[in-house]
Amino acid sequence: MSRPRVLLADDHTLVLDGFRKLLEDRCEIVGVAEDGRTLLRMAQELQPDIVTLDISMPQLNGVDAARKLKKLLPRTKLIFVTMHADQAYVSEAFKAGASGYLLKRSAGSELLQAIQSVMDGQCYVTPLVAKGLVESAISGRMPPVLTDKSLTPRQREVLQLVAEGKTVKEIASALGLSPKTVEFHKSQIMTLLDLHTTAELTKYALVHGLLTSD
Repeated sequence: MSRPRVLLADDHTLVLDGFRKLLEDRCEIVGVAEDGRTLLRMAQELQPDIVTLDISMPQLNGVDAARKLKKLLPRTKLIFVTMHADQAYVSEAFKAGASGYLLKRSAGSELLQAIQSVMDGQCYVTPLVAKGLVESAISGRMPPVLTDKSLTPRQREVLQLVAEGKTVKEIASALGLSPKTVEFHKSQIMTLLDLHTTAELTKYALVHGLLTSD
């Protein structure tokens, strides 16, 4: 049986190096990406069997990247490896198309197991968060919604880039839009969320997992 082809995505070089060393004997590492937009481009070029990705990544966060990846490459399996243990993040990841969810502190012992599970057509959730999900299901309490459904996917992309400190010109170039369109989206976002400054937008993006905290 051929080794699964894996594309690694994380904005920390040390994490990527660690994953590569952990997996290289059992998997074919086809590439690494350090931001969400590079991940999309490389995934389309390389068409891996599996993508590992973080929730919080520059330029395009992992949840929104996952949604795009599942449309572009529906057969590719997505495994989130992240520091976020909150059930809201887990819920959003699986809604976006994830097949696996691990915490970085357990990845060393679980990542190979997760890859094997998703390649066998199963889902894998680290026991560190699975208990909370089961308890919520039994009690009927659903995890809180992480993303604000009033924002369109395009507005979420603009919001993340604004919060990362990108200029209107830089955002327009990254998204293939005119500067006027970017300004329009930013204005609409502030109106919808009742926010009035870039600092408030940045705080909102951080709370909602659209922005890395370091």
